[in-house]
Amino acid sequence: MAPLPTPPAQPDDAPGAYVGLASEAAERRARSHGWTTVRSLPPGTVITMEFRSGRINFEVDAGVVTRCWLG
Repeated sequence: MAPLPTPPAQPDDAPGAYVGLASEAAERRARSHGWTTVRSLPPGTVITMEFRSGRINFEVDAGVVTRCWLG
């Protein structure tokens, strides 16, 4: 059996620090902290819940991040 691949390490970052930031500022901060994928979604968007290493997700309402989670 082939060994399981080891996913790359995620940036050491606190998702709660993004809540309350303007979406543009949050995206700049996320990219500067090493996130390879930044996803901004409006509230209530239907999404798949697969975990993607290196991705940070923002729920954005009226241009402000209201929720943030990894993967």
